[in-house]
Amino acid sequence: MANPVHAQRKREPVHPNFKKNLVVFDLFLLSLILYVARVCISAAKTAVASDLFLTDSMMGAVFGIFGLGYALGQIPAGWFADRYGPRVVLAALVIGWSGFTGLTGAAKSFAVLVAVRFLFGLGEAGCFPGAARVICNWLPVSERGMANGIVFSGARIGAALSYLLLPGILARFTWRSTFLVLGGIGILWGLVWLILFRDHPEKRVPQPPEPVAHGKPLSFGQIFASGPMLLAMLQYFMSNFTFFLGLSWMLPFLQTRYGLTAAQAGKYAMVPFLLAATSLWTTGFLVDRMYASRFYRWSRRFPAMSGFLLAAAGLLCLTRAGTPGLAVLFLSMAIYGVEMTVPPSWTHCVDIAGKNAGAVSGSMNAVGNLGSFLSAIMFPLLYKWSGGPSAYFYTAAAMNAAGLAAWIGIQPRGGLHQADADPAGGHRIR
Repeated sequence: MANPVHAQRKREPVHPNFKKNLVVFDLFLLSLILYVARVCISAAKTAVASDLFLTDSMMGAVFGIFGLGYALGQIPAGWFADRYGPRVVLAALVIGWSGFTGLTGAAKSFAVLVAVRFLFGLGEAGCFPGAARVICNWLPVSERGMANGIVFSGARIGAALSYLLLPGILARFTWRSTFLVLGGIGILWGLVWLILFRDHPEKRVPQPPEPVAHGKPLSFGQIFASGPMLLAMLQYFMSNFTFFLGLSWMLPFLQTRYGLTAAQAGKYAMVPFLLAATSLWTTGFLVDRMYASRFYRWSRRFPAMSGFLLAAAGLLCLTRAGTPGLAVLFLSMAIYGVEMTVPPSWTHCVDIAGKNAGAVSGSMNAVGNLGSFLSAIMFPLLYKWSGGPSAYFYTAAAMNAAGLAAWIGIQPRGGLHQADADPAGGHRIR
């Protein structure tokens, strides 16, 4: 006879918190895999350029074209995640961009490499807007800051691991086979996600009221054109301009500027990204803690403004760095600072988006990655024009100051508390 106690245990449902945490962990893994695949082109820069006879300007185009594709794909991918659910959309996108990761290793010319990297960026575009849709579906408002911090920290840990491990891997294996293996890992994640994940938990999470104007729900176009959204896009453009330096030119810059080997530069380059992960965790925690306090109106604004201030200071100090150790210290300050803007930025988008969380988040990320595209192209041009990196660092510092000013204007409220609710039953877009 079956043990009744054992049978009862078998029938007990999985605790909702376990499922919720598992979903966040899956998105953390996706973020990590995504950034290993993304950073690999920077770690392989010397080998790729040598094999395909590419100049630094041509490699700048290879780095930058990814940012362009990534920017252009954000809004459509976010809309698809809102419309058809993040389960199928995320699985399809991850399997797609993983295929283009593998095809990167098959490129035989500059033109083919540029085309593949553009399509790779286009495919990766939907991952974070899709994750925003997942977080909106699965987590209450009070937990979204920390969740965003955890998800995005996977990207930074992935970048750090890439800089630590990829130089050794690329020294032992060809860059072509490395891209092929990375593509296979992404395809595996996509298949597992498709099989195991669901768009909503069994008990749906209560959502804030939809944003309204004159008693009617706001459309995506109205949210897109609102003041808080335009300023959110502007400040994300500014932060991405600084952040993308770490993903594109930081490793080659450390090598050439300070005469380091690829392995030495990789160890230095991983430090800012490991610290960036801690920035995302602590800032996500701070966002949620401030939201639960009487300072809730500052829960998005204060962390972001502090981050931009720290980033600008780090970039200004970087112009005086005479050793690789000092350069990494000040680069770490800058990247730590801009990472402080990430959890409040994405949480703010979900605050004001309602059912359009994927598309609205994608809009901000699209404009932000135009900043990435510009950063990848401007660094070698400003370096050549001025004979050193200082012109780029001064430019990026000024852009961080502009990002700070944007948050002064955002003053996010979004109806997050009853005291700020619109009488018509929704929350206002200020």
